[in-house]
Amino acid sequence: QVQLVESGGGLVQAGGSLRLSCVASGRTFTFSNYHMGWFRQAPGKEREFVAAISWSGGTTYYADSVKGRFTISRDNAKNTVYLQTNGLKPEDTAVYYCAARRYYTANYNEQNEYDYWGQGTQVTVSS
Repeated sequence: QVQLVESGGGLVQAGGSLRLSCVASGRTFTFSNYHMGWFRQAPGKEREFVAAISWSGGTTYYADSVKGRFTISRDNAKNTVYLQTNGLKPEDTAVYYCAARRYYTANYNEQNEYDYWGQGTQVTVSS
């Protein structure tokens, strides 16, 4: 069984920063074989793509709304993917989820491409 556990969320003022982490575990789960993504869901809205990273960390993708402010990275030795969030805005308030997908496709921003999901961590940005 695969577990993805997010942490690092919290309450921050506009303009502030948070570093989200997602640790993966599982008896037969090899983290370095998986491409990883971050999604978010704001109250009353559908879950949306935020960022994705290839298995090696060599390729990253971002939603236009976070480009230049957020940075996704990973440490395969620690089975961990990170999302550094800078310049936070009230509209970034959401539950942030990490997700893992085994096979590469061009649809890195599609939720149904991902095999495993975490429970989420709340990020609240006050104005």
